[in-house]
Amino acid sequence: MKAARILITDDTPASLSLLVSVLEPQGHEILTASSGKDALRIAAKALPDLVLLDVMMPGHDGFAVCRMLKMEEATKDTPVIFITSRNETQSVLNGFRMGAVDYIAKPFQAEEVITRVATHLKISQLTRELRQRNAELEAEMTRRREAEHAREKADQRLSTLASHEAQRWGLAGFVGESPHLRRILADIERLQAFSKTSVLITGESGTGKELVARAVHHHSQRAAGPFIPVNCVAVPEELAESLFFGHMKGSFTGATADRKGYFELADGGTLFLDEIGDMPAGLQAKLLRVLEDGMVTPVGANQARSVDVRVISATNADLPAKIAAGSFRQDLYFRLARFTVETPPLRARPEDMALLAGHFLSLFATEMGLAAPALTKEALARLRAYSFPGNVRELKNVMERALILSGGGAVKDEHLQLFGIAPASPAPVPAMKSAPAGSAGDIPLNLEAAEQVLIQRALERTGGNVAEASRLLGVNRSRIYRRFPEGAKD
Repeated sequence: MKAARILITDDTPASLSLLVSVLEPQGHEILTASSGKDALRIAAKALPDLVLLDVMMPGHDGFAVCRMLKMEEATKDTPVIFITSRNETQSVLNGFRMGAVDYIAKPFQAEEVITRVATHLKISQLTRELRQRNAELEAEMTRRREAEHAREKADQRLSTLASHEAQRWGLAGFVGESPHLRRILADIERLQAFSKTSVLITGESGTGKELVARAVHHHSQRAAGPFIPVNCVAVPEELAESLFFGHMKGSFTGATADRKGYFELADGGTLFLDEIGDMPAGLQAKLLRVLEDGMVTPVGANQARSVDVRVISATNADLPAKIAAGSFRQDLYFRLARFTVETPPLRARPEDMALLAGHFLSLFATEMGLAAPALTKEALARLRAYSFPGNVRELKNVMERALILSGGGAVKDEHLQLFGIAPASPAPVPAMKSAPAGSAGDIPLNLEAAEQVLIQRALERTGGNVAEASRLLGVNRSRIYRRFPEGAKD
């Protein structure tokens, strides 16, 4: 045991000298006091590890000194051993009541003094260590309670967010009563028990394919997991593998840190691959492998990683035609289309037009702080007569503009700006007009300029719909994106 600082207090010089001669050879630092007053002063400054205290002293006796030591914060835990020539039960009990830990009767034996002092020094050391450990444990318990409380609050927030997301993307988000919509809702309900099944959603642009994908996710056992949407058209081919599967630091120029890919980010949830028909051929084979074994290998990694991801894909392309043309893998198609959902164009569900138009008017009126306006019969009839090449997305835009033009009043025929059709009466903003299908006199002879003009016309004719414009022109939509990176829309 390491040396300790011991304060010996006795008004008899012979007793002091004897105790010093017994304890000093043990390696202890010995402090002495001949009165209770001196003992209190020395103890306050030196903070001894143990006090040997004579009971019978002039002025402050040992009991009074012990009581005052126990009242001070700095010395309240210092062990006190009484030295007494009165081996009486009452005297011993009084000493223990004052806070002493032991007593030594005079005349004492050297071995007894050494043993008792060593024992109580050891007990005191163990007590201090135990108190310190208890304090550390209490601090750790407090930290864990705080962390648990923070986690519970975070879980509550996540639960609230998940609830909001489920409400936003659940079945209540679908507006309409047509047989087509009821079929879609039935498909979503049917998929609820099959959270691993890959789903392919087909349909024209603007028909709500992502809404269906999110509803499938939030209506499944994966609802608490992430939903990661990816537009395959916007993925640069040279970075596709890194973006989908991740990469390790230093695996290529610019890889300054490890990065998770879309599949790892979607682990436990759903990866939504929009415009799957435009996925590069090289990436199709790697996607097929992940769908088959559930393993991804980041760029630069030596080992594959397991992921639990449901893939929902969507396309407005004719995948069987692409398969016949050799631009899309048939085996990948079968993996993706284990269950298919078709979203109908808006023109195929005219019975939903009034509900959808009213829904969008109410939605935008709430955002603008207005009361939801009425839609006149003439305006509704005009909406039903229009083909809506941009589908529900186009209807949403039309109703927002109509609400602005109506100033919050009833939405009339004249407030509807339908693409390529003049308004019923002059409106503040004229409708866009496309060039006649056969006119070519105003097309520049310069090939690059002519391409610019033709793409512009195709976008105008389709209301900015890139997919439809690319079909009219017979080109890949990426060519349109390069020309109009900001103005084009899906």
